Formats: sequence, C-alpha cells, structure tokens
Amino acid sequence: MRALETPLRDGLAALNLSLSDAQVGQLLDYQDLIQKWNKVYNLTAVREPADMLTHHLLDSLAVVAPLRRHTGGRPIRLLDVGSGAGLPGVVIAICCPEISVSCVDTVAKKAAFIQQAAVALRLAHLRGLHARVETLTERYDVVSSRAFASLADFVSWSGDTLAEQGVWLAMKGRHPADEIAALPAGTEVFHVEQLTVPGLDAERCIVWLRRKAS
Repeated sequence: MRALETPLRDGLAALNLSLSDAQVGQLLDYQDLIQKWNKVYNLTAVREPADMLTHHLLDSLAVVAPLRRHTGGRPIRLLDVGSGAGLPGVVIAICCPEISVSCVDTVAKKAAFIQQAAVALRLAHLRGLHARVETLTERYDVVSSRAFASLADFVSWSGDTLAEQGVWLAMKGRHPADEIAALPAGTEVFHVEQLTVPGLDAERCIVWLRRKAS
C-alpha cells in the first residue's frame, strides 16, 4: 500500500465518497505530480505530503458529494476559475468522469501543469486554459472557485461564462456574510452549505449562487 493511501481512504469514508481503486490511485498520482512540479513551478505553498492531503485533496474532495447532489449525475460542463494546481478542478475530474472540466488560470505554468496532469492521469475530459476568465466565451453549467477572489469579483469576472441556468460554486472558509452583502444586483445566494473536511480544524463552506430570475 502506498504512503497516504490509508488516510486518504479514511477521509473518503468520512466524506461518504465511494471511489474505485483506480480513482484512489489517480488521486495519489495527482498529489505526487503536484509535489514533483512544485519543486520547479511553485504551484502551492503547502509542501508536506500529509498537509497536502488534508489542505488540498480532502478539502477539494469535500465538494464532490454536494456537486453530485446538484447535478444528479448528469453530464455537465464545469469551469474552475483561478484553478492553480487544479484544486478542486482536477479532483472533480478524477471523481466525476461524467463532468467535462476546464481549469483556467492566468499563470501559464499552472495551466501547463493541468494539461500535463490530464495526460499523465488519462483524463480526457480535463483541460487547462491559460487565460483571464473575462476573455472566455464558452458557457458552463457550473463555474467554481476555491479561495479565488471576493464573491462580487468572482461572479462579475466570470459572468459571461455562466450558462443560462448555470450556478456558481464558491468554496470559502467561514460564512462570508460581508461578501454576500456586497454582491451585485442580479445575483443571489440560494444556499450556503457547511462542509467538514476530515483532519482539518477549520471552517469551510460552499456558497451556491445564481442569477436572479428577471
């Protein structure tokens, strides 16, 4: 058994996530890729493998069940904004093969890492985009972010990429009441979902947003 496989499987059980052995292997391979590229590309400030497991993998895995509940298992298109090393975009792509995932970042080497991860992990439905989100014209059913920007900036910068009935999924720490109050007119929060990340003693939540019906 590989290092960190046991804590990863324990975390998956705590999150009520059922993944195949192949998917568990992909998650561990993905973390290995981050560590390897991190030496040259500085993808993340978290260096210790055990910390990477909780702060990155399990933190991202915590959104998989809520996302699946939202989609009902339908094939959808998801855009992960400011994806960095691919968190949570790559994790979603590993766990949800029915979701076509695009990870956009303004840093070329981070987009290149996503492309490399897609090849190495054999994820044909994953791609990395080097661009500013404001310049994208394709539409997505879900637009996600993790510690990317304020909610107001997130929804205004990515507004043109959201499909007509699409939703925003913003991963946050504690409940961002001030950011919610500052949202532009025409955008509404329809759910704030508390998350518990195994092994992480910190507040986490998903803020679900959509356009107000006109």
